[in-house]
Amino acid sequence: MHVGILGTRGIPASYGGFETFAEELSTRLARRGHRVTVFGRRRWGQPLEAQQIQGVTVRYAPTLYTKHLETPLATLTSLFSLWNTSYDVLLLCNAANSPLAWIPRLWGVPVAINVDGIERNRAKWGLAGKLWYRLGELASVLFASEVVADAEVIGQYYQRRFRRVPTVITYGASATVRPPGETLARFGLEPRGYVLYVSRFERENNPLGVVQAYLQSSVACPLVMVGDAPYAQDYIAEVHALAAGSPKASQIIFTGYQFGEVYQELQSNCYCYIQATEVGGTHPALVEAMAYGNAVIANGTPENREVVGDAGIVYEKNDFQALATKLEYLCANPAVVDHLRVAAQARAEASYSWDAITDAYERLFYQLAQTPQRRGYHAISGRLS
Repeated sequence: MHVGILGTRGIPASYGGFETFAEELSTRLARRGHRVTVFGRRRWGQPLEAQQIQGVTVRYAPTLYTKHLETPLATLTSLFSLWNTSYDVLLLCNAANSPLAWIPRLWGVPVAINVDGIERNRAKWGLAGKLWYRLGELASVLFASEVVADAEVIGQYYQRRFRRVPTVITYGASATVRPPGETLARFGLEPRGYVLYVSRFERENNPLGVVQAYLQSSVACPLVMVGDAPYAQDYIAEVHALAAGSPKASQIIFTGYQFGEVYQELQSNCYCYIQATEVGGTHPALVEAMAYGNAVIANGTPENREVVGDAGIVYEKNDFQALATKLEYLCANPAVVDHLRVAAQARAEASYSWDAITDAYERLFYQLAQTPQRRGYHAISGRLS
């Protein structure tokens, strides 16, 4: 098949979960003999030459780097660039792009939409952003050949609200374990001697709450905060100011975005891992932490509880005093940490294998490519079925 993946910033991954997903899925499909094109984005006026990465064609579409326009405009220009190319199926990532999904459906191309979480609940969106995501949810149901949810909780939401039963395919995880080395030395860290947090520094991911919990606790080992965000500078400044004004300032280490070997070394050698997100489906960093065999403390959202199961510790949603207590408990009980490591790794291997997830997408793509399209706009009649 010729598969197109749209709606992400492209590969190799250097931003977030959708980019990691696009890289892991596309490269595996390419190794299985499929022709795969991933669409990335570049600032308007920059070169757009395609390149090959691990057997995947990466094409770039121009966009404007603004908070509200970047994603849908990049998808729109991507769609214009592929209208005269033959694709068997398209995978569109993010419900923010769904209002544009009718375009390839008019050409008779099946479109699977990975809707992600309930993104309109993110604090960073004002009224316009929330309304656009609300429209995106409806457009996903109207225009997608198949709606894909990355967690059962998200699938149940679409079934309850729109009476559409999505295909549930989670995110995967893989671990490239790296011994202590240059990265730990650069940040002054000891193996199994620090607490790790990984996420975009946005309000609903609660980096501020994690710092607050750490400062309230008696935990002495460093807190390593991995992440950043392009459109949340005021909030990020608030997080840094809280850390800088505390007696533990030297113990809170902000690394910025990290990928590749640096990220792998940090995941491989932490004492425990914190997942504080409150919006979204299956969070890639969480399942990756489990794949690395890390003891996980997770914010008690339904999505996080679904992923962690009994292989981690959960605190009540957004109760950061409870998070402080859980941190103290784990730091005082290394035997519990060892038990959770084994359980987390086993759960990740059983439920979040990238190869198994690629199998599921491959089956879905074959089904869509070979089945007459029953939903959305038909290329011939141009009417809503």
